Amino acid sequence: MRPPGSPPASQPHGERHNVAHRIALRLDAPQRSLSSARNSNRGVAPVPADPVLVEVRRGDHVESRHRGAAVVTDAAGRLVFAVGDVARLVFPRSAIKLIQALPLVESGAADALGLSTADLALAGASHNGEPRHVAGAAAMLARVGRDETCLVCGAQWPQREDDRGRLHIEGRTPTRLHNNCSGKHAGFVCFAVHAGIDPAGYGAVDHPVQRTIAAAIEDVVGVSLADTPRGRDGCSIPTWALPLDGLARGFARLGSGTGLAPTRARAARRLIDAAIAEPFMVAGTGRFCTEMLTAAAGRVYVKTGAEGVFCAALPDLGLGLAVKIADGATRAAEVVTATLLAALLGRRDDPAFDRFLRPPIVDWNGATVGGVAAIDGLAADFAP
Repeated sequence: MRPPGSPPASQPHGERHNVAHRIALRLDAPQRSLSSARNSNRGVAPVPADPVLVEVRRGDHVESRHRGAAVVTDAAGRLVFAVGDVARLVFPRSAIKLIQALPLVESGAADALGLSTADLALAGASHNGEPRHVAGAAAMLARVGRDETCLVCGAQWPQREDDRGRLHIEGRTPTRLHNNCSGKHAGFVCFAVHAGIDPAGYGAVDHPVQRTIAAAIEDVVGVSLADTPRGRDGCSIPTWALPLDGLARGFARLGSGTGLAPTRARAARRLIDAAIAEPFMVAGTGRFCTEMLTAAAGRVYVKTGAEGVFCAALPDLGLGLAVKIADGATRAAEVVTATLLAALLGRRDDPAFDRFLRPPIVDWNGATVGGVAAIDGLAADFAP
């Protein structure tokens, strides 16, 4: 894979690659120079520092700034757009739930168990813990004669105040089914039982479920997990640090099928189509992923991770996108993701996208007092 910022080896999408590359160089030039100066006396190759990508304004004054890196590639890893340190290792965490759900479909478990489109969307979800999400995860487990007690993800309060309040009123506490990852974990259990694997301890790195998932990650992203840092995710399963540009390439492959075995390509497309068909199951009421899947009208698969990471696939363009905000701010990651998607889809001036590109900041009376937006020039010269 080429160093970030190097010219693309070819231009399969025409002048857009040249324009986007110029944007990246222009945005990154000051930080690239600073990084070079810091490293020049240490005998190491300079690494592009993350530039400011998002500004938060209160009135007309900039109150906060968020730095980050973003990259768009095709399935071969050719750069369409790159800004910041796009070779950096990041923990994608929930952003790669699509990859983690591949064995559920590839193994034949989804068909054998009669899982619905909504079930498959839930298997790749980071959901709010709304009633439909909770019921869906429980129903998936019931198909293999299991219940929430076999899940290792831990109990979590629902994301929305209304749903938390409902539990309080009913005198109940949250369960593992309310965990935002319960659909993914239910999918792990379904895969294990169908494959004749004891699901007990399925969260351990050496369990057959996690070994199968690790192999899928290596294949899609094109890395050796033996050579990269490993951590423990919030839902108690392994998570590996992966290169940001490798994630973009991996999502281009998931969306296009290019570079994947036919069975894997079909499984990926089925999971993407399920998310597009059932966007509510992917996240829920008021969530960016659900609303962007709906607004993009079938042209985008997008998934949040944690700590400012987002990944997306644009199947009809054969492109993948990955974003990392340095300080982990979700609000900034959403704006950068939306800005790049709108540019790639030719929808920068579409009123339906304005709420993603410039989300307002409101006071407790509901009055708009500021807003969040990408810096001027980010993807401004993209050809639609």
